[in-house]
Amino acid sequence: MHIRFCTAAAGVLALAVTLFGNPLLAAAADLGLMTSGPASVGNCSEIVFTCENGRHYPLCPRAVTVEGEVVTASLHTGHYGGVHVRLVPMGVGYRYAGHGIWLDGFRENALLNFGKHHQVACTIAH
Repeated sequence: MHIRFCTAAAGVLALAVTLFGNPLLAAAADLGLMTSGPASVGNCSEIVFTCENGRHYPLCPRAVTVEGEVVTASLHTGHYGGVHVRLVPMGVGYRYAGHGIWLDGFRENALLNFGKHHQVACTIAH
């Protein structure tokens, strides 16, 4: 069964390369936030969420893939230096989740959730 799965996965990857170019770069753009690459680790000015409540929430990457996708980060909410968040795989868009907070988004639009009953709409300021 493992060999059959690997063969099927390789076939899908080959088809994706043929149809869409490099699937890793395309998938990274849809799965999470992109930075200028691994050199952006610790850079809190590259991704800043500007929200409807008038506040700005910088996202400071901690781990970034070679393609520039943020895997883990600190989301600075003004409480003691930030909350550690991690990319959660989703079908479309991205979700970064941490203790008591999560951020759902697609491209430059996001919804910042401070628990189940408090959320604010945001956009990424470049």
